[in-house]
Amino acid sequence: MNEIITAIAVVKSVILLLGGGITYIAFKAYRRTGEESLRVLGVGFGIITLGALLTGVANQFFSVSLEVGVLINSIFVALGLAVIMYSLHIQS
Repeated sequence: MNEIITAIAVVKSVILLLGGGITYIAFKAYRRTGEESLRVLGVGFGIITLGALLTGVANQFFSVSLEVGVLINSIFVALGLAVIMYSLHIQS
C-alpha cells in the first residue's frame, strides 16, 4: 500500500508542476495580448491543478478516503474543463 501512496504523491506533484506551468503560460499570454479567452483558459487549468493539489493534501494529511478524493478531484476536473470549454467558445 505504501507504493500506491508514494505513486499518488509523485503523480500529484507532476500534475501540480505541469498544471502550474500551463496556468502561468496562459496568464503570461493574457498579459501580453489582453485576450480575455487566455485569462479564462488559465483559470480553467488553475481549477484543475487546484483540485489535484487539494485532493492530494486531503488524502495525505486529513485521511480522506480514496473514493472521496477521487470524487472531489473529478468535480474540480469537470469544472475546470467547463471553464476551458468556455474560454474556447468566447475565442470564436
